[in-house]
Amino acid sequence: MLRAFDPPAEPWAAGHRGVDLRAGPGAAVRAAAPGVVAFAGAVAGVPVVVLALPGGLRTTYEPVRAELTVGTEVAAGRRVGVLGGEVPHCPGPCLHWGLLRGDVYLDPLSLLPPALRRSGPSRLLPLSGPLPSGAAPVIPAARTRDRPGG
Repeated sequence: MLRAFDPPAEPWAAGHRGVDLRAGPGAAVRAAAPGVVAFAGAVAGVPVVVLALPGGLRTTYEPVRAELTVGTEVAAGRRVGVLGGEVPHCPGPCLHWGLLRGDVYLDPLSLLPPALRRSGPSRLLPLSGPLPSGAAPVIPAARTRDRPGG
């Protein structure tokens, strides 16, 4: 992860309303959770994909050139587009991933199981089923009882 979620003290104040994940130009971007494409287009010249999730949540992905149209249902792990363009606040190519409930920004990492919410490289991969071609499996940190003498 290049930059963590840092919510503003006030809705109008400065902050970081999502997480930035390292990714190369043209990288496949996949849905973090099942939902429906609610928006696929440009916002201030930046390509954005928004998925509406159950429970009134929305995930945002930018800069992502959409491969699906509004109204398309997606499963977790389904490819929604490719990284295209740049996020001005990133030092290089990155994916800015956001999560909202109404107008309130939440930490998108809260969508991940607790075992995956640890420090280290973050990857948006399906949480079950086969891994995409060339993807390495995520190995959760060892629990204390699994260690000798623990």
